[in-house]
Amino acid sequence: MAPTADTPRAPETHSFQAEVQQLLHIVIHSLYTDREIFLRELISNAADALERVRHELLLNPELPEKDTEQRIAITTRPDAKQLVITDTGIGMTREELTESLGTIARSGTREFLTRAAEAAKSGDLNLIGQFGVGFYSAFMVAKKVTVETRSFHADSQGWRWESTGEGEYTIAQAEELPRGTRITLELKDDAEEFARDWRVREIVRKFSNFVPFPIEIDGTRVNTVQAIWARNRNEITAQEYAEFFRFLTNSQEEPRYRLHFTADAPLAIQALLFVPKDNLERLGFGRMEPGVDLYCRRVLIQKHPEKFLPEWMRFVRGVVDSDDLPLNISRETMQDSALVRKLARVITGRFLKFLAEEASRDATAFGEFFSHFGRFLKEGIIEDPANRQELAKLLRFETSGTEKGKTISLADYAARMKPGQKDIYFVNGPSREAIEAGPYVEGLLSRGIEVIYNYDPIDDFVFEDLGEFEEKKLVSADRGDVELPEGESTGELEPLDTEKANALCGWIKKHLGERVASVRASKRLVKTPAAIVTESAMTATMQRLLMAANKEEALPGQMLTLEINPRHPLVHRLSELSGADEPLARELTDQLMDNAMLAAGLLLDPRGMVERLNALLTRAAGGASGAGKDRA
Repeated sequence: MAPTADTPRAPETHSFQAEVQQLLHIVIHSLYTDREIFLRELISNAADALERVRHELLLNPELPEKDTEQRIAITTRPDAKQLVITDTGIGMTREELTESLGTIARSGTREFLTRAAEAAKSGDLNLIGQFGVGFYSAFMVAKKVTVETRSFHADSQGWRWESTGEGEYTIAQAEELPRGTRITLELKDDAEEFARDWRVREIVRKFSNFVPFPIEIDGTRVNTVQAIWARNRNEITAQEYAEFFRFLTNSQEEPRYRLHFTADAPLAIQALLFVPKDNLERLGFGRMEPGVDLYCRRVLIQKHPEKFLPEWMRFVRGVVDSDDLPLNISRETMQDSALVRKLARVITGRFLKFLAEEASRDATAFGEFFSHFGRFLKEGIIEDPANRQELAKLLRFETSGTEKGKTISLADYAARMKPGQKDIYFVNGPSREAIEAGPYVEGLLSRGIEVIYNYDPIDDFVFEDLGEFEEKKLVSADRGDVELPEGESTGELEPLDTEKANALCGWIKKHLGERVASVRASKRLVKTPAAIVTESAMTATMQRLLMAANKEEALPGQMLTLEINPRHPLVHRLSELSGADEPLARELTDQLMDNAMLAAGLLLDPRGMVERLNALLTRAAGGASGAGKDRA
C-alpha cells in the first residue's frame, strides 16, 4: 500500500554520486595534518544557513518561527563519543538534502578531486572547503554522520540523512524537528578528543571566534569578542580598539597606530591593522613572526600566514577579512593565488599611504615610530622593490644640518640642497661625534653642503639599493670617486705645489707598495692629514661588514687609495723628510697609513701600529731632552 500524507515513508537508500565517492575515499583514507578543520567547516555551513534565513525573514517577516533565536549550539557527549552541531538556520527540504549531501553540483569538481588526490600523496588535504564540499570533512573524524533538518518553508517536513561514508546514504522522514539543521557525529576511536568540551572550545576560539551569530558549547556562549573590523569606524570607541588590540596580542598595552579601512576594488576587504608600542626585535626578543590573521566572512582562513604580506611588515598586528577569498586556502595555494597577491598589494599600499599621512600629520610622533620600527622599512627597501620608492619617502635621518636627535626625510634634504648641488651625500659612522671628527665630511661641510648621518650599518645597503631619490644620486662621502661640488677646501697652510704634491704621492706609493692602489692629493680633506677611500662600489661600512662576515684579515690593497691633504703641516713636513730623512719619513708614512685605516674602520690588527707609535713617542721624548732634536 502506498504511503499517505500521514504515513511516514520508509528509509530510502541511495548511492553517492561517483565524484562524492572519490572524494570520500580521499577524505577517509588519506592522512590529514589538521583534522580539526572539520568543525570550522560545519560551523561555517551553519553560519551560512543562519545568514540565509535572516535574509528571508527580512523579505518576509511573516515566516513561521520568525522569533526563533538565531544561534549555533554545540553539544559534547564524551561518554557516547558523539559531537552534535545544531543551527536554527534555513534548513533543507528532501530535494535540497539530496542535492547538497549526495552530489557535488558545483563546477570545479574535477579540479578539486585532482588537486585533492595530489595533496593526499603528501599527507596534506587543506583544500576542504575551497570547492563547497566542507561538509564531507566530517568523515575525517566520524564513522557515522546523521543530519536532521527541516526547511524554513511553511508546512515543511523534517528529514534525517545518515551515512558511514562507505558509498551509500539513507534518507527518511523525521518528526517534530524545529527549523534548522542538527548534525550528529559518531566519532572514530582516534577522534574521541573532539567530544570533549575543552577541545571543542579551543577549536571554536581559534577558527570561529568572530562568527556573527552566538555559538554555544554545552549551553555556554564562547564567541563573546566582536569582529569590530566589520563595524562602522564612526561607531567604535578608542577604548574598544585598544581592547581588541589587547585581545589580539595578549598584552596590556595600547597600540601606537591603528588603521581601519574597507575597500571594494579589486577585492572586497575589511581590515584592521595595528602598530604596537614597542619593537620586540629591537628589545632583543628575536625575530618577530607575522601578526596579521586572514579571514573570510569572519571565519579564520589562516592565523599569521607567513607569505601573505611582505616580510618587512611582520611588526604589524591585526586582521584582514575578504569575502572574495575561498575558505581554507592552504599555504601552498596562498603562494600561487592571484587573489591573495592582489589582496596583499592592496593592504601593503594602504598601509604605506597611512604611514605617509601620519608622518605629515604629526612629524614628532612619526619620528618616534621610526626610531622603533625604521629598520623594518629599510629592510623593505632592500627586499620589496615594488614598494621601494614609497618606503624611501618614509625614511628619516639625522644630518649635519639638524640638531642632534632631530631627523628629516629625504624629500626635506632635497628641498634644502644648495643651488647647483646634484647629489645627496651621506656617510656612516657609530655616532654624530665620530662622523664629524672623521675625515670624510670635512670638504662637504667646508662648502656648506648638508650630509646625511647614517648610524646603522644597514643604511649603506639601503642607499645602495635605492640608488637615487627624486632623480638625485645618493653618494657616500667615503667613496673614492666622490665628486665634490665647486669650491676650495681651506687649511692651515697653502697647498703643496703640484710638482711637490705629485712627487710626494709617488714616493709614498713606492714605499707602501701593494698596500694601496694609488696615492693622490685630496680635495676633500681640511683638518685631517690623510684618509683611506675605497676604489669599489661599496662604502667603507659595507666593506667592514663583508670583511667581518667572510672573516677576512684586511681588504686587498688594489681596493684602497690613500688621499693626502696638501695643506696639512704634517704632509708639508713629510715632503721635506722624504728627501732629508727617509727612515723617519717611512715611519711617519706607515703611521699615517694606519691612522687612516683606523679612521676608516679597516684596521683589524693595531699591534704593529701601537709598537710604531711607541717608538715615535720615545724618539719625540728623547728629542725634547736634546737627542734627535733636528728630527723632532
